[in-house]
Amino acid sequence: MSGVKIIKIKAEDDGIRLNRWFLREYPALSLSRLQKLLRTKQIKVDGKRAETATRLLAGQELRLPPLDEQKAIEPNKKISAFDVDYITAMVIYKDADIIALNKPSGLAVQGGTNTLKHIDGLLDALKFENNEKPRLVHRIDKDTSGLLILARNRRVAETLTKAFREHTLPKTYLALVRGCPAQFVGEINLPLEKQGEKVVVTPAGKKALTTYKVLDNAAKKYALVEASPLTGRTHQIRAHLEALGTPILGDDKYFGRERKRLPEIADKLYLHAYQIDLSAFYGKKMVLTAALPPHFAQACQFLGLEKGK
Repeated sequence: MSGVKIIKIKAEDDGIRLNRWFLREYPALSLSRLQKLLRTKQIKVDGKRAETATRLLAGQELRLPPLDEQKAIEPNKKISAFDVDYITAMVIYKDADIIALNKPSGLAVQGGTNTLKHIDGLLDALKFENNEKPRLVHRIDKDTSGLLILARNRRVAETLTKAFREHTLPKTYLALVRGCPAQFVGEINLPLEKQGEKVVVTPAGKKALTTYKVLDNAAKKYALVEASPLTGRTHQIRAHLEALGTPILGDDKYFGRERKRLPEIADKLYLHAYQIDLSAFYGKKMVLTAALPPHFAQACQFLGLEKGK
């Protein structure tokens, strides 16, 4: 048949389901037409009949009938040159497996109501030498700044997503809080439950554990705290530090009614994803660190706080 293509499955696609491969490569091909092509044996894997759930293996040959028109789909809005520069400037580390970003406060990771610009919508600008865009493998809040890891292919994405879910890649945050914990080193073991738009401490909640260390304080009126979540609950550090009586500066949701803005510092959330230990993924010592954003560093300087590192 004229126009028939033979495609060799790449190593990074090893194990991918055939229907997922088509969804990525031929987004305008409907599932019903894909099933008809499979049923009539116009699509084969290593010369054999395949099904939508067939898992492709690296090195296999995929036989395709003419499908060029099925690549066409309503194009995504082109990323502007400004936004390309905007997101590439966030890159602080890149290798064959991952890209690490230092995300600014105020930029969402994914889209939502009234969210027009977000990391997920800018990932095409981070392909670099790859044909496919990187993938999200974990999240941080819109107003939290700092480290965000992206996987550069599907296999790495599956591995990292599982590792983040199982908390085998330790994460460290820095928080600027009002007041100072009575104990300079400790853990917060309080169950959390989402109620409306806020997460609250309640016996009926899910187990949540955060370790913390006070790095510096200003007459115990303000403190710079290092916090490490050992579980992955929504807003865990924010809710736990509020429960400790030391809410994070700039946090409208967890600071309480007495929330006051300090005219001398920027009115932003002072929570920063500072460090991720990727040693378990790389099989060797590998720790990435994201520098504090200007608003956070300037607030520390104004209050006379140092990281102590």
